[in-house]
Amino acid sequence: MIRPARPEDADAVAPLLILGMGHIAGIFARSDNHADAIPFFRAFFLHPANQYSYVNTLVFETSAGIVGSINGYDGALLHALRQPVLDKLREADPTFDPNDETGPGEFYLDCINVHQEHQGKGIGSQLIRAICAHAGTLGHERAGLIVDMVNPAARRLYERLDFEVIGEKDFMGHRYFHMVRNL
Repeated sequence: MIRPARPEDADAVAPLLILGMGHIAGIFARSDNHADAIPFFRAFFLHPANQYSYVNTLVFETSAGIVGSINGYDGALLHALRQPVLDKLREADPTFDPNDETGPGEFYLDCINVHQEHQGKGIGSQLIRAICAHAGTLGHERAGLIVDMVNPAARRLYERLDFEVIGEKDFMGHRYFHMVRNL
């Protein structure tokens, strides 16, 4: 079942965010152990006004619990939603200033996460379809995301879901394809 996330989902969703964030989780945690970022993401998931908030998240729940999550938001709100996260990160590194991965004109799919034991079952595809449908009901005409150029399997998944590459972006030390889907 796919449903809107709730604050009480924090303990289940925070570790999932690490999966979707990859190397970025390590940057946020200032650690080679990405799991060190779990408290960071848990805190922001509980806070209603940022890009990683439960407010911007859908979860996939089975009898085993929450096995997947996806978060997305209006790209025009990136700077406002990112500011609390930047404020926290700048406590340790005042010069931290990532490029923008999205902007006005798209509903941005920020983190798509499926527990490793449940990957390959179509859960990620269902979450993407659900959040795209949600974005359409909010009046957005297109959804966007970035996919690491070294992850061709993810690119193929998004292409099967009608996303197409419209450009490239540098973000947090990696090169990404910028992909969009008309809603």
